[in-house]
Amino acid sequence: MRVRHPPVETGPQTGAVADEIVHPVNVRYLEVDIQGVVFNMWYLAYVDDAMTAFLAAHGLSYPELLAAGCDVQVVHAELDWRDGLRWAEDASVAVRLLHVGTTSFRLGYEFRRGADPVATAELVYVCVATDGSGKRPIPPVLRTGLGLPRPSGQPPGGS
Repeated sequence: MRVRHPPVETGPQTGAVADEIVHPVNVRYLEVDIQGVVFNMWYLAYVDDAMTAFLAAHGLSYPELLAAGCDVQVVHAELDWRDGLRWAEDASVAVRLLHVGTTSFRLGYEFRRGADPVATAELVYVCVATDGSGKRPIPPVLRTGLGLPRPSGQPPGGS
């Protein structure tokens, strides 16, 4: 579900618009610690799920990304908590594109209990080749999956 259109930094195209998607989180009993809140490591699992949902909301499934010879790796993560999610709560994570560079991009996440924010995260991803040859420029198929317009003359799924 798309709910907002915040600005995104895209280098020379600053001011482009990217959608925010909201992905449901099913807090499982096993993810809650003795303090009654979700143990911190699970937030990164929720982020991983939400990132693939973000790509899918823009028409790119993860198998399609891999088939294009591209994968992504997390190279930096920051998480900040105001409160914790708890088992059986109505929880979600909102995802939006914050920045796109030549080989990397940054996504912002907001964890919510109902409509109330409880935590935020920002992750930087680097595009890598699936053949093991290392870092590579973000291909058009991934730029489209991030919600950016496809370059003129570029077919859907083209890299």
